[in-house]
Amino acid sequence: MNPERIVIVGGGAAGFFGALACAESRPDAEIFVLEKTSQFLSKVKISGGGRCNVTHADFDAREFSKCFPRGERALIAPFQQFQASDTVAWFEQRGVKLKIEGDGRMFPTTDSSQTIIDCLFSAAQKAGVNLKANCGVESVAKKSGGGFELKLSSSENLACDKLLIATGGCRTPAPGQLAVSLGHTLEPPVPSLFTFHIEIPWLRKLAGVSVEAVEASVPGTKLRERGALLLTHWGLSGPAILRLSAWGARELHQRNYSFTLQINWLPHLSAEKLAAAFRTCRQSQPARFIVNTPLAKLPARLWEQLAIASGIARDTRWAALSGAAQHKFIQQLQRSEFPVAGKSLNKDEFVTCGGVRLNEINFKTMESRICPGLFFAGEVLDIDGITGGFNFQAAWTTGWIAGRALAGI
Repeated sequence: MNPERIVIVGGGAAGFFGALACAESRPDAEIFVLEKTSQFLSKVKISGGGRCNVTHADFDAREFSKCFPRGERALIAPFQQFQASDTVAWFEQRGVKLKIEGDGRMFPTTDSSQTIIDCLFSAAQKAGVNLKANCGVESVAKKSGGGFELKLSSSENLACDKLLIATGGCRTPAPGQLAVSLGHTLEPPVPSLFTFHIEIPWLRKLAGVSVEAVEASVPGTKLRERGALLLTHWGLSGPAILRLSAWGARELHQRNYSFTLQINWLPHLSAEKLAAAFRTCRQSQPARFIVNTPLAKLPARLWEQLAIASGIARDTRWAALSGAAQHKFIQQLQRSEFPVAGKSLNKDEFVTCGGVRLNEINFKTMESRICPGLFFAGEVLDIDGITGGFNFQAAWTTGWIAGRALAGI
């Protein structure tokens, strides 16, 4: 009797982890991972600046799921089956220790994504997984007697008993067409986790400057996020912007990425506390130039530009600051407004909102409710999280559940 053949389409984090979960549970099965490019785990390779943000140190399944603009409710039960602590344990059992950084992100202690890749490849080799690079799938059909027939990019055919689709985010409709051909529906893909283009010269001159904590919002919407901000040569980036873009993925897409962004540069200080800080400066250093004496936590170059943008001349001293000028400067610090005119996808976190509809999937097993024997994992589903290791955890979790179900566990 021939062994059961299981095919995983997609050699990213979800597909690879699904293959391992299946192979380690069913050593008698014949498991293939088909990757259309020449490189497996390419997103793992570049994530986190080449360090690989494996997961996030939040070990409460319900709280963890709240970091997913799409998929929050559907992921609660899966995270109760396999959550961040399970990911940490999985890698540690295979010799890879993870560390927690101040913001909760978790990386290998080596600070190298290659450590994660080597671990996954070693596990695949040990489990006997067949890895096929440069092997795209052109089409798939359900066989009348059960199982599937795949037409490969090499023009060969490959039959299997069960199929896992883990092709990654549907940045265009094409990657989701295998699911569509088997009866599934795609939520339209739009970008998530992107940076904002702002064509204001003084802002762009500050490229490379970062601010520890700001509050970013979009007036007229409920979009509001706190976090670090990075000024770039094209506009604004950093965790606060990426999270805002994730929660606002569809709304900002509908606005064609043309909207007003408001920044509170010192969200921990009220207008009253800022006014008190200004009074202290007038009393303690009246002869100093305002542009040269930034309040704590704001970089000097940024403070200077914000002062000038509010109408304060470079040679204005604290003693000469009028009440009207002070009011205007405080307004600038609390509600700077910038016209956003476009976006750039964040190279390390290219995540897509959209994919296979969640109500078509049984999240206890990741099996299709429409096509028995068909499973899904990772970003091909209409699931996406904010930046910080959440999307990788969704890949590990859905891949592990799908892999175990494929194995019959």
